[in-house]
Amino acid sequence: MIFESITLAGMTAPDLTQLSPEQLRRLAEQLLLRVDEQDQVIQLKDQAIQQQEQAIRYKEQVNQKLTYELALLKRHKYGQRSEHLNLLQISLLDDIIGADMAGIETELDDAIDSPTRTQEKRQPKRQPLPPELPRREVHHEPEVTTCSCGCAMSRMGEDVSEKLDYTPGVFTVERHIRGKWVCDACETLTQSPMPAYILDKGLPTAGLLAQVLIAKYADHLPLYRQSQIFERAGVQLSRSTLSEWVGVCGVRLQPLVDALHEHLLQEPILHADETPVPMLAPGKKKTHKAYLWAYATSPFSALNAVVYDFQPGRSGQYARDFLEDWRGQLVSDDYAGYKKSFKDEGVTELGCMAHARRKFVELHIAGKSQIAGEAVQQIRELYEVEQKAHPLSVEERHRIRQQDAKPIADRLYRWLLYERQQIPDGTAIAKALDYSLNRWAALIRYLEDGAIPIDNNRVENLIRPWALSRKNWLFAGSLRSGQRAAAIMSLIQSAKLNGHEPYSYLKDILERLPTQKASEIDRLLPHHWSSETVKV
Repeated sequence: MIFESITLAGMTAPDLTQLSPEQLRRLAEQLLLRVDEQDQVIQLKDQAIQQQEQAIRYKEQVNQKLTYELALLKRHKYGQRSEHLNLLQISLLDDIIGADMAGIETELDDAIDSPTRTQEKRQPKRQPLPPELPRREVHHEPEVTTCSCGCAMSRMGEDVSEKLDYTPGVFTVERHIRGKWVCDACETLTQSPMPAYILDKGLPTAGLLAQVLIAKYADHLPLYRQSQIFERAGVQLSRSTLSEWVGVCGVRLQPLVDALHEHLLQEPILHADETPVPMLAPGKKKTHKAYLWAYATSPFSALNAVVYDFQPGRSGQYARDFLEDWRGQLVSDDYAGYKKSFKDEGVTELGCMAHARRKFVELHIAGKSQIAGEAVQQIRELYEVEQKAHPLSVEERHRIRQQDAKPIADRLYRWLLYERQQIPDGTAIAKALDYSLNRWAALIRYLEDGAIPIDNNRVENLIRPWALSRKNWLFAGSLRSGQRAAAIMSLIQSAKLNGHEPYSYLKDILERLPTQKASEIDRLLPHHWSSETVKV
């Protein structure tokens, strides 16, 4: 080609005066093509450099944020204590801060990915495990003991490491024995690697980690109580050690919760509710109200899942941020925070008949209104129909509701209107009547679709464990600790919804997570997991 004869690396260019017009045109086209190709290469390199610089800036921002947060926690942990906290509160706060610090350091390790980072961390001195604990030996030997040179290898020794295991009520020690095999001919050493664990080179097995998480988040036992229980069993595990384990597990389990969140947002019908949780931010002398938001699938859905979202307040923006672009039907109470989603975000409001009934029950129990007693009786008739329709298919449930429940609802609505006209404004019974009348369209929407539940009781039951936890935790020590609790409890409660024993579920996924491909993380979700696939 003519272009190939052009000067490159000091070579003499051809005499252009000797070329014909057609050759000159072809030469110009080739030159322009080469220039375009070089421009594209330069643009791609520039884009790659820009992307790399953006990634570096993002990592720097994350590192600065985590480092600053870690510094605040260390100052609170090792600095002067507030006299406004009693000894029990300080003890609980130490556990929370320790878990937060471990979680932040784990995220920093993942973000920095530097060998010097691990060296900088303070390595705790591990106490030897009690010799009286039963031991279970786990041998790791090469599958092939023939060297690549063709000679048979001989066993020259072994490395032994011990991990503390726990099955409910019993401590045992796993002795991992890795034989060393050497080829005498070529002096090649072969040894099987240690299995991957959530805590690399750590003491606990997945069984012990699962027990700590279940005891803390399902059985509501603070870490200082667990430490006392373990000590009575002959093993000393400090609260700082347990809190570090909890913090690391929270980080490692978060991808599962994120995946569960994505599955939840694919459902056409969701439940939502929220409850206050006292939160003490580091450096503060008193608690303030944070909120635990709960989002769950319908009882008629094939997916059984609940995801908790811990936030510092009750603004409706938190619900909109969680739901993202979801445009389905939301069962909720009359909280104003959801109204913007119903008005502007394309979400359909579904009322809770249990909330409407509750307004009348309170007055009926107090004996202050005969009207309230009549309202409770009529709403009871709706629930009797619902009890009969609940186990049926969506189509049959819709048919039963139209046939039996709709006439009752129409009669109830006419009665509510009549009674409201007789009651003066401002009274307690007037407010109860107004609640039902103002939300009537949302309350009876379930009659038009057999897949819609009659009330929000499902998510209210799922939020109840947090009420028990509040009595034991007293408060959430930080936003991070509340969000970690929300993540772990999302997995525990979703496992229960799917009929799994939470300890068995957590133990298995903690064993699998270190080697699970990110693209196959869905296999570990509660609605996909099966006890039949548990490793043995």
